[in-house]
Amino acid sequence: MARRYDTRATIFSPEGRLYQVEYALEAISHAGASLGILAENGVVLAGEKRNISPLLDDVKYSEKIYKIHDDLCCSVSGITSDANILINELRMIGQRYLLTYQEPAPIEYIVSRLCNIKQAYTQFGGKRPFGVSFLYMGWDKHYGYQLYQSDPSGNYGLLLFLQVIVRIEHQYLTRTEIQL
Repeated sequence: MARRYDTRATIFSPEGRLYQVEYALEAISHAGASLGILAENGVVLAGEKRNISPLLDDVKYSEKIYKIHDDLCCSVSGITSDANILINELRMIGQRYLLTYQEPAPIEYIVSRLCNIKQAYTQFGGKRPFGVSFLYMGWDKHYGYQLYQSDPSGNYGLLLFLQVIVRIEHQYLTRTEIQL
């Protein structure tokens, strides 16, 4: 039954689901884990770099954490080729803002602009959603240290807690499982 509704990103199933977005979320679930911890005086960002085949080389294009500019980094989970396109777009958004206003862009501005692009790929025909999720860590003069998360549908949110993107579905770390 799903076959009739999963050929295009813009077709909803009778249950109101966009199967192409769900497939993009599935691609993320097979990626290595990303971890972000927000503290009062900083942010920690970590990523598990997983090589799924011994035949694949670890090359510079398979990074897990990217520097966007001096005050913003992000960790990716999902399809690396999709991530590379969006990383370049993140850098362009930041540089355009810097060129226009002569100051670094607020973190939420950059995240929201990128998520608008990600959302458009779920809405227009001839495109598929990006199969990548981001954890963004950054600092700006307005709100200090921040940690955001976004998914392939274009949804994003400010995180005030521990966020983990893991391969195992429907399992979450609890405070009692964390050994510091």
